[in-house]
Amino acid sequence: MMDVYVNGKKVRADPKRAIGKGGEADVFDIGHGQALKLFKPSNHPDYQGLPQEQQAAHDRLVLHQQKLPQFPQHLPDRVVAPQALAIDKTGKTILGYTMSLLKGTEVLLKYGERSFRQTGIKAQTVVRIFQDLHTTVSKLHFAGIIIGDFNDLNVLVKGTEAYLIDADSWQFGTFPCQVFTARFVDPLICQPQATQPILQHSHNQDSDWYAFAVMLMQCLLFVEPYGGVYKPKVPSQQVPHAARSLHRITVFHPEVRYPKPAIPYQVLSDELLHHFRQVFEQDTRGEFPRSLLDHLQWTTCKTCGLEHARSICPLCTPAVTEVVKPISVMRGTVTATYLFTTEGVILFATVEQGQLKWIYHDRGQFKREDGAVILQGDLNPYLRWRIQGKTTLLGYQGQVIRFHPDRSPERFAVESLGALALFDSTPQHCYWIANGQLQRDADIGSVYIGEVLPAQTQFWVGSSFGFGFYQAGNLKVAFVFDAEKTGINDRVKLPHWQGQLIHTNCTFSQDYAWLFLTTQSQGQIHYYCIVIHRHGTTIATAQAIAGDHHWLATLGSSLTSHESHYCAVNNFLLAATDDGIIRIEIQQQQLIQTKAFPDTEPFVDGNSRLLPSSSGLYVLNHRELRSLKLN
Repeated sequence: MMDVYVNGKKVRADPKRAIGKGGEADVFDIGHGQALKLFKPSNHPDYQGLPQEQQAAHDRLVLHQQKLPQFPQHLPDRVVAPQALAIDKTGKTILGYTMSLLKGTEVLLKYGERSFRQTGIKAQTVVRIFQDLHTTVSKLHFAGIIIGDFNDLNVLVKGTEAYLIDADSWQFGTFPCQVFTARFVDPLICQPQATQPILQHSHNQDSDWYAFAVMLMQCLLFVEPYGGVYKPKVPSQQVPHAARSLHRITVFHPEVRYPKPAIPYQVLSDELLHHFRQVFEQDTRGEFPRSLLDHLQWTTCKTCGLEHARSICPLCTPAVTEVVKPISVMRGTVTATYLFTTEGVILFATVEQGQLKWIYHDRGQFKREDGAVILQGDLNPYLRWRIQGKTTLLGYQGQVIRFHPDRSPERFAVESLGALALFDSTPQHCYWIANGQLQRDADIGSVYIGEVLPAQTQFWVGSSFGFGFYQAGNLKVAFVFDAEKTGINDRVKLPHWQGQLIHTNCTFSQDYAWLFLTTQSQGQIHYYCIVIHRHGTTIATAQAIAGDHHWLATLGSSLTSHESHYCAVNNFLLAATDDGIIRIEIQQQQLIQTKAFPDTEPFVDGNSRLLPSSSGLYVLNHRELRSLKLN
């Protein structure tokens, strides 16, 4: 624990009350609707062995001794601004500051992820969020403030309200913003001949509006302007993925393969699509036209279910009233058999004793695979579902509800991490966290497994064991536990990762847990895969940066879901990409792609979830279930 002083009173930064961990600072709940943001010093464990990061942390603290006391006042309501300075006991060094504590929010980044949005958030809601954000950005510019490092992790959304955080990095007066996020930085202020964005000029109002346009496109189409894969016919024209913005090679380029999970850009209005092309290809700058948002009206096609902002659906014609899929389709050595299609959304699927079971939502009803209605209601991205035979488990707002066709619903309390209820299940048991204790069900009551950090712990359970971890402030602990016994082994040593943790998920084979982490560090997205043995030893690791020609980077879209999309069997993993299914194996503490199955390409994409079947695999996307058999 660390003690600081705010307005002459000692305030304790308790790791158990940590609510955020970024690349530059840790945030703590200090009560009374207040949060404390403390900048990491140069000797922080997160910077161990990273001399450049250590120097940057030192320079940041030196700068804030002058910058924070001069921070502008009377800012827009949507700004989470510094309020009182946090200093050391000598009263000479500023260590951080207090600010209002926002609850019930989600980072804007989530609104650009299909797995989050398809569970109940319409495109028109996104438009209202950006209308609100537009108002705040305009007011800040009028006050002479430049956001600078404007990105989807420093915008928090509550309903349709967009709040701006990390205000201490903003540019005002004589204080420039010296940081940037590669995916959102304006190429016009970067070195044009570099292999990745490198800041050459100061941020300005135009660069803020450029970042605004990037975020809007990502949230409407699930792809950023320079996403997809660039494969020029002339090999000498190839450029590194990180440099594509510097060469204006967008997803609109004829030699860029558009990602399968993304929404076709033809759904946008002609006016908005033209503006995106002008900004990202022709370097048009200026304030984002508010009229493009105010006149943008989305509707849902009654034929194909596509949301679009045009007078007619761009993917359908009026003459098409029904699309009938064949039961089975062959491609090379692969036979795909369609098992289930819905006009709604498939929310969860699992295989129990060889049988495929699932939960879906259609026309205001949550249903099981036999069509039985679980309950009525609207979609919500924070509902978490599990299946145990005929029982359906729903986690939401600190409770889990058991639905069984022959019994009344049963409820019990669990902790939540953010808005996500902390529970998981296997065909035999349900597991949850309550009052800092990991528990599982028993014939009567529950069984205590072990102590964990309250409201900070993530965990998952496989058929034979479970894995979990928590980090708060300087504290980082990982553990494994047996699926049938009590006690946890919290001596699991995870490799160091850089930056702010933004996504986690985990899948299991009999003896291994495959942990996937996504972080943002120095403006780049980093991916990690760590394989842990059921006894707690780390077996193999891999890491990649977004845009790398590496198997882990190709899984980027599926890594954004809390639920795992992969099928782990013994010492290998099967995963779906836009090019088909790939196989990853453990070899000498490395994770190596050993095989690709290109004939599966028509039946999967980067967002497909794979489950094992007796004759091959089940493939799940948000509206279809099918089986794949390799002949």
